[in-house]
Parts: sequence; structure tokens; C-alpha cells
Amino acid sequence: MYHHSASAAQSAVGFATSVLDPAPADHPKDAIVFQRCTWCGTAMYHRLLCPVCQGSELRTERSEGVGTVRHSTVVHRNTPAARNVSLIEMAEGFVVRGRVMGHPIGIHSGDRVRLSTTRDPVRGEPVFQLLDEAYRGAWS
Repeated sequence: MYHHSASAAQSAVGFATSVLDPAPADHPKDAIVFQRCTWCGTAMYHRLLCPVCQGSELRTERSEGVGTVRHSTVVHRNTPAARNVSLIEMAEGFVVRGRVMGHPIGIHSGDRVRLSTTRDPVRGEPVFQLLDEAYRGAWS
């Protein structure tokens, strides 16, 4: 938000941050930045208002990058090869849409994932890698 003065626009100093605010300088580029409502504590990803209390005072936090696959779908549309689109519930409590590296039909609900340093080149979504991939063959 900007307040216009007589000659130049100055940044307003406020308590809350929003989706449009850049990530703080100490956050790595490959981190997921999310918002947390200052009123009710709900964590959310890319929102302007809290979905629970409709509050607009959101503070920006950095995610640790660990989550669980809640849903995964194999998509064949607009791509030369099949890819997965997954909903990942992060440890902080918010859900983010992204892609999990690996064979698309090998991704299942409940799989634990960690944020990768790469981003999807087409959609710009976060890319995750499986944490327990080495044990999958023995237990499935």
C-alpha cells in the first residue's frame, strides 16, 4: 500500500503483509512463503483474506518445506508426457498445489515429500521430491 505525498510515493509501514509483498531478504529463493492470520492463526497460501475469519492482517512466514501428499492426479493434457498434479499439505497447516518428481502413477496419498530447489518451468509451481522413496519397494 502506498500513500502519495506531494512529490513521491512512499511505502506505508504497516503491521500486516500480504500476497503482493516480496519475500524478506533472508528467505532463500527456493523456500515456500505463506501467510498466517494474526487474528486466528490460520496458515494459508497466496490469499488476500483469511478463509476462516476474513481478516486482512496476514504476516508472511517461511515454510520448512516438508509436507504430505493429500491428492495426486496424472495429467496428460497440454504436455508431451504425463505429469502429476498434487495437493501437498505442508507441516505448517496450509495446502499448496505442486508437482512431485518421479513416475506420475507412483505418487500416492500419504507420501511424505520435501520441497526441491527446482520450480516447474511451465506453471511456476513448486516441485517436491519423495522422502521415503527408498522404502517404497519393500512395503508396497
